[in-house]
Amino acid sequence: MDARSLPAHRRPVNTVFQSYALFPHLTVAENIAFGLRMKKVAPLQIAERVNRIMGLVEVSDLAARKPGQLSGGQKQRVALARAMVNEPDVLLLDEPLGALDLKLRRQLQGELHQLQRRVGITFVYVTHDQEEALVMSDRIAVMNAGKIEQLATGEELYERPRTRFVAQFLGACNLLTGVVEQVDGTTLVVKTPVGQMRANLTRATRKPALSEIVTLAIRPEKVRLASADATVTANQVRGVIEDAVYSGAETQYRVRAGDHRLYAIALNSRPGHLGLHAGQEVCCHLDPCALILLEDHS
Repeated sequence: MDARSLPAHRRPVNTVFQSYALFPHLTVAENIAFGLRMKKVAPLQIAERVNRIMGLVEVSDLAARKPGQLSGGQKQRVALARAMVNEPDVLLLDEPLGALDLKLRRQLQGELHQLQRRVGITFVYVTHDQEEALVMSDRIAVMNAGKIEQLATGEELYERPRTRFVAQFLGACNLLTGVVEQVDGTTLVVKTPVGQMRANLTRATRKPALSEIVTLAIRPEKVRLASADATVTANQVRGVIEDAVYSGAETQYRVRAGDHRLYAIALNSRPGHLGLHAGQEVCCHLDPCALILLEDHS
């Protein structure tokens, strides 16, 4: 449906704002019913739809309260109910959880995801939180300077970004720019600042030419660390750990390899495993199947 010729108030779209935008003088039930009253829906139908949506977002026991008596999470539920009660074809959520603390935000992420599955309304969810985008979405549009840089599933964007912008926007990423030395079937050989790298082209979107400048990307969790006495072969780089940050489930490493830095992440999966430490020499292995050929190099 092309809605460009329709005035805003006639488009089948509703919005959930980051600031909630609830009417402070109205109760929860009256806030939710406001849009239906503006559409002159019959009072009995308004009561039925308001009660149904309050039950769906679990605010029925708050019906008589004013917004000033609600917590942030409760206000967000009411704002969501007010938008959904009008049964729009599309629901635009403008950073709806941005004002909430981390624990509540994660709780409501799961609830919103389940709610969307139950009601079947298309949610257009705007967020600057990369983790939230991956958790909430069926498809993600990564925007850059007002244009869509890449549109795909979260897994595809993370595992196969097409450009440097997408690779660096969704999570951390190592980028290696170099010159193509060989293209042999599905194998690409690139001379980079940390040595010669082989990359698998099976899932690449293009095949580069000899002597072309290209950029390879690899996620930190796909960089494997080993002791420094390992035999250096293709796709192995010796370096020194500059920093090691323990964060519970994983440890994040920053490795200096000549004039270049590589970032690696290792899961703390072994009980009592202390991991590597700053100042230690290591060997970094970059799996050819984990190296991604980007479409741009600068």
